[in-house]
Amino acid sequence: MSAPQLVVHHDKDLMAQAAAARLITKVVDAQASRGHASVVLTGGRNGNGLLAALAAAPARDAVDWGRLDLWWGDERFLPEGDPERNITQAREALLDSVPLDPERVHAMPASDGPYGTDVEAAAAAYAEDLARAAGPENHGAVPTFDVLMLGVGPDTHVASLFPELPAVRETERTVVGVRGAPKPPPTRVTLTLPAIRSAREVWLLAAGEDKARAAAIALSGAGEIQAPAAGAHGRSRTLWLLDAAAASQLPRTLYPPASP
Repeated sequence: MSAPQLVVHHDKDLMAQAAAARLITKVVDAQASRGHASVVLTGGRNGNGLLAALAAAPARDAVDWGRLDLWWGDERFLPEGDPERNITQAREALLDSVPLDPERVHAMPASDGPYGTDVEAAAAAYAEDLARAAGPENHGAVPTFDVLMLGVGPDTHVASLFPELPAVRETERTVVGVRGAPKPPPTRVTLTLPAIRSAREVWLLAAGEDKARAAAIALSGAGEIQAPAAGAHGRSRTLWLLDAAAASQLPRTLYPPASP
C-alpha cells in the first residue's frame, strides 16, 4: 500500500490539463517498456474533464491507441447508449476521436445487454473479463492496471462504493452489483476495493468546493467503510489530484505547494 501523494492545481481546468499530460506520459512509458498499457477510466465531471483535456492535448498522438486497454471503475446499469452511462460520455469526450482497438475497450454490461436487468450477473461477467485479461505476472484475478482513475464524491464515494453500503465491505469479489445507491441511478456495477488496489497507480480526482470536506475526511485517517476514498490505494503510488477549492479544508501539514 502506498502513502497518498498530493498535487494541488489552481483550478479544475489546469488540473484536467495537467492530469491529461501526466496520463499520456504514463501510457507512453508503459507501452515503451511492455508494448501495451492498461488504464481504468472514471466518469463524472472530473473524469470527463480529463478525457476532454486529453482529446485536446497535442501530445495525445504520442499514445499508440491501438495498444491501450481501457476498463471502467464503475458504470450506471442503464441501457446501451444512455447519455448517463460513463462509456457514452467517454465516447463523446475522447474515445470516438482516437483510433482505439474495439477489442481493447472493455465496457461494463448495459441493462439491455445479454444479462438483462440482472446486475449481479452483469458484474460476474465483467469479473470474468478481468480474470481472462490477468496474466501470470499479475497479482490476483485482475490485470495490474498501469493507472486506475477515480472521482471522489462529496460523500467520499469512489467508483460506486458508497459509505456503509455492502459493496465497500467486499473483500473477495473484484466486481459487484450495487442496488439502492444514494446517487441516481440506484443500480450500478462497480469494481471493489480489492480490484482497485491491484493497480500500479491509483489517481483520485477532486475539484470544486463541494469536494473539499470529502478530501479532508479521506486524507485525515478515516476508515474505508465510512469513507471509501480512504481505502483506494495503488500498489506503487496513490496520487490525489485536486484543485485549490477541493484542497481548501486539508490540514496544512498535508497541503503541498500548488503546481503550475
